[in-house]
Amino acid sequence: MLSAIAAGHVHSPRNVGPLDTASHVGRVGVPGDGPHMTLWFQVDGDLISRAAYATYGCPSAIACASMTAQILIGRTVSKALSLTPHDLDVLLGGLPEGKGECAVMAIESIRNALGGNPS
Repeated sequence: MLSAIAAGHVHSPRNVGPLDTASHVGRVGVPGDGPHMTLWFQVDGDLISRAAYATYGCPSAIACASMTAQILIGRTVSKALSLTPHDLDVLLGGLPEGKGECAVMAIESIRNALGGNPS
């Protein structure tokens, strides 16, 4: 069962993409071949000024992508790259058992977009 925070992101997703002004794009998975996620970022200097996402997957994937886009606006690239799947799980008030991969997809999308190495 989704937490109230995660359910809020599913029922009222934030920053749904695409983002036409994106300077960075990160993708995980293949559209048409199972779950996938794309994150778009507009980076000005070292600051993420805008973020958006698209995902195909379960409600947990929507919640993870929506929360990720929301919390990274106004953050530095280095701060974004320090986010972990556990951090995302905590921010969402917990993910249902077996749905941790959704948080991993979001973090991998960040790293693919912003060039960070997986931790």
